[in-house]
Amino acid sequence: MTDVASVTGGDRRFKLEGAYPNPCNPSTTISYVLPVEVKVSLKIFDISGRLVVTLVDEPQAAGAHSIRWHSNVPSGTYFYVLSGGEFSETKKLIVLK
Repeated sequence: MTDVASVTGGDRRFKLEGAYPNPCNPSTTISYVLPVEVKVSLKIFDISGRLVVTLVDEPQAAGAHSIRWHSNVPSGTYFYVLSGGEFSETKKLIVLK
């Protein structure tokens, strides 16, 4: 389950924030900034590289965005990947249950 929020802003670069809290139990919020409107993909992968969930896969307006992930996965290390246009960034997330 996910909750999505967005706020328009004036930042001129892509930026993937850290998940908060991290480690999480069982939910976390992932925030990011888009400099332009772009089709965005935000996905979470397990340590083996298998796709766990796609949180976002749609065009989004420029500005600050956040999504809350309510995980139903086992404890472990995961990676969240934000992609949009030419941009892609990956960060680590720890789930503790």
